[in-house]
Amino acid sequence: MRLRLDDIHLAQGERTVLEQVDGTFRTGAITALVGANGAGKSTLIQAIMGELTPLKGRIECDVPKERRAWLPQQLALDLTFPMSVEELIMTGTWPSHGALLGYCGPHYCRARDVMARLGISHLAHRPLGELSGGQRQRALLGRTLMQEAELLLLDEPFANVDIETVDVLAGVLRDMADRGTTIIVVLHDLDHLARLADCVLVLSGGHARWATPQAILERHAGPLRQPAPILPLDLSE
Repeated sequence: MRLRLDDIHLAQGERTVLEQVDGTFRTGAITALVGANGAGKSTLIQAIMGELTPLKGRIECDVPKERRAWLPQQLALDLTFPMSVEELIMTGTWPSHGALLGYCGPHYCRARDVMARLGISHLAHRPLGELSGGQRQRALLGRTLMQEAELLLLDEPFANVDIETVDVLAGVLRDMADRGTTIIVVLHDLDHLARLADCVLVLSGGHARWATPQAILERHAGPLRQPAPILPLDLSE
């Protein structure tokens, strides 16, 4: 058991957002977190990352904070900050190594390996503000690889990126899971869910329900436009 939720209740301000959320996130599995806007996805992520205390219940996580990584939506990235791709990726060492000690040879070697794995070696010295959306997303994932995260949370990592980047990111995430990383990813697209998810946590109406990817896909069977969105589900089913 790496991460377990035990009857947690979560609120934002005076508004209760989620109630009676239970379940265990499997080690080395990719869990898709789905739900409509305002369903509580971001609130749950904040709680898992230790930034929000539950009103009730417990979050049991045996992953140290320096091995928990959160990859937010690209809109959260300050593109005006003067930082190169390599510099961003190197910040992945800060949680365990510290931000003031500088970097050593092994750090730079690992960063080069990470950039090669993500296909962005040629962008090492490119400022973040000059990157495309797909290139930025690869660099952000590179930072989590440098951190050697054991628990990784991602918020819509495939939004506004090119097909090649989707393929690269999906392959890296699958490889991370196969190596033992527990991954929770917010998804809104059926194709991505079918490709990646081992299990699904559906948030709706202030509650949560666990489901299999197959159940979600069967629930939405039939002609669908591309991209195929995941519609809100009725938890009473």
